Order: sequence, then C-alpha cells, then structure tokens
Amino acid sequence: MRAAAIKVSHVAKTFGGSRAALADVSFGIERGEMVALIGASGSGKSTLMRAIAGLVQIDAALRPGYGEPVEGSIEILGETMQRDGRIGGSAKNLRSRVGVVFQQFNLVPRLSVLTNVLTGSLGRVPRWRGTLGLFAHVERQRAMAALTRVGIAEQALKRGSALSGGQQQRAAIARALTQGADVIIADEPIASLDPSSARCVMDILADLNRTERITVLVSLHQVEYALRYCARTIALRAGRVVYDGPSAALTPAFLAELYGAESEALFLPGLADSSAPADAISPSPSPSPPTPAAAPWAQPPSLDGLLPVPA
Repeated sequence: MRAAAIKVSHVAKTFGGSRAALADVSFGIERGEMVALIGASGSGKSTLMRAIAGLVQIDAALRPGYGEPVEGSIEILGETMQRDGRIGGSAKNLRSRVGVVFQQFNLVPRLSVLTNVLTGSLGRVPRWRGTLGLFAHVERQRAMAALTRVGIAEQALKRGSALSGGQQQRAAIARALTQGADVIIADEPIASLDPSSARCVMDILADLNRTERITVLVSLHQVEYALRYCARTIALRAGRVVYDGPSAALTPAFLAELYGAESEALFLPGLADSSAPADAISPSPSPSPPTPAAAPWAQPPSLDGLLPVPA
C-alpha cells in the first residue's frame, strides 16, 4: 500500500510564545486527490500550508492536558518533512517533489518568464550552472512545454513584470511543473486575481490533478471555489480542523454553524452564475475524472527560432 501524499499528525505552531496559529491539526490526503483548505482570515491556513511545504517549523511535542507529550509530524509521500519541531533529513529532496504556488506569484520581475520557470529545475542541476543561469537545451524544452501546458508559451521572452496577475500565477504553476512536482501546495493562489483569472487558474490546477494525478492542496477564501473544484474540503477555525469531509455539505447554514458571523466572508455572491473566463485553457472540471493522459512534456515542443541551442 502506497503512503499518503500528505500526512499531518498533531501539528501545532505558536508564534510569540503565546498565540497559537495551529493546534493539534491532523489529517491525511491520498495521492491524486484535490482538496480545498478553507477558513476565514487568521484561521491558520497559510501557516499550515507553509508548514507542509517545510517553510515554517512546527512546534516540538504538543502537550495535552494529561498524559505523555504528543509529537507533531508532517510526512510527504511517505517521507518525513518535519517531526517534533525539527526539519527532517529528507526535507531537501522532498522539496524538489513539492511545488509551492504562493498568493503573490514570487516571480523575479526583471527576469524573463522562461527564466523564471527554469528556476524550477534548480534542484536537479549543479549549483554552479544554476547560479550562472546556464540551462541545457532539454531543460529549456521542458520549461517551454510547461508554459505551453498553462497556455502562455507566447509570453516566454517577456519580463515577469510585464504579465498580468493571472498570467504570473500561471507562470508560477509552470515553474512547479518544470520542477517535476508530485504534490502542489497552492496557498490562496487566486486571492489577488479577478474572477476571470481566478477561474482560469483553478481550471489549470484541476486539469493537472485530473490528467496527471498530481496531488493538489489549495487554500481558498471563498467556499464556492471549493464546491466547484474539490470533492473534499478541510475547514480551519482558530487553528483547528472543524470540518473534514465532502465539499457538497458546505451549505450556508452549515458554515454558519461552524463559523458564525465569519461565514459571510467565505461566500462570493454570483460566482456560480459568472461567465467562463475569456482566456480559460480547459473546460470546467467534470464530476468524473477522465483517464490520465501522458505528461505534456513527453514530446516537448521545438524551441527552434525562439531560443539558441547551447553549445
């Protein structure tokens, strides 16, 4: 039996010695799932996402009111990312298998879109080549295939700063594909986007999950996106899991029970009736996923006429 894609056990995180951002959080996500993480502002979503990615160190031994201390741990694909307040020895290798998509895109504005996407290869190339920005032709082909996959190949030679917000987020997803990620952690990837661009980004994530079985954990501020794109939702409130189950159960009445007045901020009126985005590259996800397709870079597109072949 294969290990789960993500396993979070008794995780706690405290800032400033007193404020608990996470408290005894536990759940598992199987390989190939696309799961939404929801919660109002301050619920601990971003802290949890960064902890799963190994970017925030969790607290050592959570002590319940009685009994022995409980060690918190996070495992990715069967290997330890961190345990009992310490980053695991396999974390460096694990990070190469986990693509992180941030709310603020994290592109280098002065670099070309292609070079930004090529940084996803840094974990597989010698440090000196990465430092000098010397990427092999096959690496450039892989990056171009990823840009094609997210629908912005024509933007490859533009500066990162020249792209719209939605295009920058698609470039960030292409970077994760170039990295060869088996798991994508998307921390509020659509929070800064207009509805059309947000829908396009979610379409891309859902399509990657369907066709290539990439595990996706996406934190969202609006429940409607969870209902539309994810069969399962995990809900946080004040750093604790208050719901883990089918997204279809997240009715306004049920959310009001979970969040009280805060539930109003989790709904975006009119989303269900919004028109499809003009730049969408794939149809809205269907309830039954199709048979997985071959990876898009199995036959990478030619770069002839676009980029010089390295000597």
